[in-house]
Amino acid sequence: MNGEFAIKARGLTKRFGDLEAVSHLDLDAPRGQIYGFLGPNGSGKSTTIRMLCGLLTPTEGTATVLDTEVPGDARLLKPKIGYMTQKFSLFGDLTVLENLQFIAEIYSFPKADRVGRIDELLDRYDLIGQRKQLAGTMSGGQKQRLALACSVLHHPELLLLDEPTSAVDPQSRRDFWAALFRLAERGTTILVSTHYMDEAERCHRLAILDHGVKVADGTPTELQASTGMHIIEVRADEPYNAQALIARIPEVASVTQLGVRLRVLMPDSVSDPIAAVNGVLQSAGLPANATLSSATLEDVFVAVTLEPQKAAA
Repeated sequence: MNGEFAIKARGLTKRFGDLEAVSHLDLDAPRGQIYGFLGPNGSGKSTTIRMLCGLLTPTEGTATVLDTEVPGDARLLKPKIGYMTQKFSLFGDLTVLENLQFIAEIYSFPKADRVGRIDELLDRYDLIGQRKQLAGTMSGGQKQRLALACSVLHHPELLLLDEPTSAVDPQSRRDFWAALFRLAERGTTILVSTHYMDEAERCHRLAILDHGVKVADGTPTELQASTGMHIIEVRADEPYNAQALIARIPEVASVTQLGVRLRVLMPDSVSDPIAAVNGVLQSAGLPANATLSSATLEDVFVAVTLEPQKAAA
């Protein structure tokens, strides 16, 4: 392996007719880390992953994945990567064991080592009790663990995961991420797309995509420290009415209700955001308490996906 990055992309673009699904994406994913793609459905996450593994040809731009040019040398890349799609894509009418045996055959895994490797994966991903069960009859969490086991069977250097936890319960999500951290500690680079803020916070680095454009890139801590926004938390007896009043302040970029709390974003250029919020609430006779708060990743996402005129207000 050469270089510190498992993935380097420059100007990566994909158009489908008049639709530009990914627009001039620059990407540097360090080796041995979990790199996240955060964004809603339709933001270009899946399209980017498919270009990086050679399944889609870019309209423009270049990408180097594990020192291999894609899509030009994608055939050489395939043995080095594992790819787990959002939808369960294994064979539902085969047992867990038969699925693993089939994947071992596909990747030409050494026959002398297959039994030991499969037994290791069945144990690691808690599938021993399901080894003879048809994959199509398993729960969502069990299918997820089987898909991950199949994706890493051949010891890939890079693991590409396309919203892998979208259909499982919270405990299965936590267990899945624990498995990802163990893989990263052993040197596997992981690129994972998600629309869950709590999962994005677990990544070593992440990019935020919006309508095919990368609007932010960095560690979660770096992104939280560079929103360009004051974050004001407001507790009010009448949060719905308070939200309507605060939204009328010209400088307010966003105001969101979270239970009895409001999260208000105002540009750093506003000198006294607390006074602005308290002023409009007090003039309406609404009791409230406004305090400055630190940014969450959700605040970051809101800030970087605002309409330009709102962000610069």
